[in-house]
Amino acid sequence: MASFNKVILIGNLTQDVELKQSTSGVSVCSFSIAVNRKMAKNNECDFINVVAWRQQAEFVCKYFKKGNPILVCGQLQTRTWNDNQGQKRYATEVVADEVSFVASAAQTNAP
Repeated sequence: MASFNKVILIGNLTQDVELKQSTSGVSVCSFSIAVNRKMAKNNECDFINVVAWRQQAEFVCKYFKKGNPILVCGQLQTRTWNDNQGQKRYATEVVADEVSFVASAAQTNAP
């Protein structure tokens, strides 16, 4: 059976993003976006964790800041690990394949 894993989100960055380097020197950043629920009462939203690598990470860190709207396309991924107390932990996040503007250049610090 074929499988398909594609996520498309538009939301606002919840905080400024910091560019980091992996141990092998690859650019990476992690951030979350607030995505409004369709037809939600009281402006309910979900906070979605996103990881961007290489050029996508550099693009996000250069042109986006807290509160900016952003479009993210990617794949949903779940990771597991054991914490210091030996408890199994889970993290679900979107691994970004593409990120893009959804606002004018003046609103996002773009050139």
